[in-house]
Amino acid sequence: MNLAHWLDRSAIAHAARPALCLGERVLADYAGFRDRAAALGAALGALGVAPGDRVAIFMKNCPDYLIAFYGIWYAGAAVVPINAKLHVREAAWIMKNAGARLAFATRDLAGDLDAATEGVDVIDTGQDRFADLSTGAPLAAPAARAPGDLAWLFYTSGTTGRPKGVCITHRMLTLMSLSYLADADAFTAEDAALYAAPMSHGAGIYNMIHVYMGARHVCPPSGGFDAAEVLDLSRVQGRLSMFMAPTMVRRLVDTARARGDKAPGIRTIIYGGGPMYRADIIEAVDWFGPKFVQIYGQGECPMCITALSRGEVADRSHPRWRERLGSVGRAQSVVELRIGDAEGKALAPGQVGEIMVRGDPVMPGYWQNPEASARALKDGWLLTGDMGFLDADGYLTLQDRSKDVIISGGTNIYPREVEEVLLGHPSVHEVAVVGGRDPEWGEIVVAFVVPVPGAVLDEAALDAHCLAQIARFKRPKAYFSVESLPKNNYGKVLKTELRQRLETRGSTTKR
Repeated sequence: MNLAHWLDRSAIAHAARPALCLGERVLADYAGFRDRAAALGAALGALGVAPGDRVAIFMKNCPDYLIAFYGIWYAGAAVVPINAKLHVREAAWIMKNAGARLAFATRDLAGDLDAATEGVDVIDTGQDRFADLSTGAPLAAPAARAPGDLAWLFYTSGTTGRPKGVCITHRMLTLMSLSYLADADAFTAEDAALYAAPMSHGAGIYNMIHVYMGARHVCPPSGGFDAAEVLDLSRVQGRLSMFMAPTMVRRLVDTARARGDKAPGIRTIIYGGGPMYRADIIEAVDWFGPKFVQIYGQGECPMCITALSRGEVADRSHPRWRERLGSVGRAQSVVELRIGDAEGKALAPGQVGEIMVRGDPVMPGYWQNPEASARALKDGWLLTGDMGFLDADGYLTLQDRSKDVIISGGTNIYPREVEEVLLGHPSVHEVAVVGGRDPEWGEIVVAFVVPVPGAVLDEAALDAHCLAQIARFKRPKAYFSVESLPKNNYGKVLKTELRQRLETRGSTTKR
């Protein structure tokens, strides 16, 4: 089934309900949303876009993003959303790799993208042409699509090389969307989705279930994430749900506390896309209340590997609530979960291995990359590359990416465990732990620490804090005070860059 049918149905059931908003302004109801998307789908067909073709979106967050999205689906094509924070040359590479026939771009990006690409029609959504294309005669219905047809070509962040295109089908997105209601958060047509994180990724991929339910779609006027703007919009719009990376949650809490704002207009914050440290989520729940749901997923199994419910995140009565809060929850309803050894055989509860997932939301493979597909998929299981363990109750605790595990003296050390401990110290605002080369031990533990404002890095105090909670061999052998941690466009810490800094230094101080 073509997911554009969900918009078609909501336009019938909720024709006059507000659909697309820019800040506090309503720009279109559901009937208008559907008509513009269906008109754009017809126009794309007239431009030669055929079912199965790929069409790129290189846009900042705005209501036209969703019109482009569903217009592409109405035409039967696949969407290639590209993060607007990428360099235009990176965007051009993705478009070439995807074989995109056409691209939509916001005015601030269109000119540079047009200059960087050849043979691709770049449509500036800020000009009359886009308005004309989306206000003509609409298609009567979305183009027919099979469940296994490509719907969304998602390019990984590429922190260690060229990004890979993950093939996401209509079936995958259908199951992912319905699992949101079953495993993450039930909501109604009175609620709204706020797109503060990039719509090309986790925030945008939740648009379908909000369309299905007839909820409002709110884009901040800034086109991105600004903590103060989110808090202001929550007062105006109310009943807001949103996806945030952990670094965004941290900034939102800091801003809200400084303003004394409890944000009653925020209903739900789904967090994921990186490690949310226990100390940070405890502080967030203490300030905002039970508004948080954690999900764990990958582009290869989008947003639906595990979930930790609102009640579980806020619970302080269970005897193991801290351990559960440090987990990423239990398997969502649409997948199977396994911890595998080097051969992929299932390990017992408590044993650390590679996280494996199987089910209909798992990708069929990478775009035109059979070698990478063969490495990632084994007997129907997705090998995530993440290390972790399951407890007896089915809660999954992430340790680290397999490439980030530190092997010191033949012993595995998981950076996240050390980071969790360090974040419990009152002088530590952010921290990232990596392995530094060492001639005697192979690798040693190195911590890059962002102190809280006004604090000074006190290595002795941090050492004592670590030794009180973890084994001596796990404690950092070197600390570096930094003003900020390097992050990619999605808020993930670039540990590769931190390791390169160590290589440039040539040595670390071992204690």
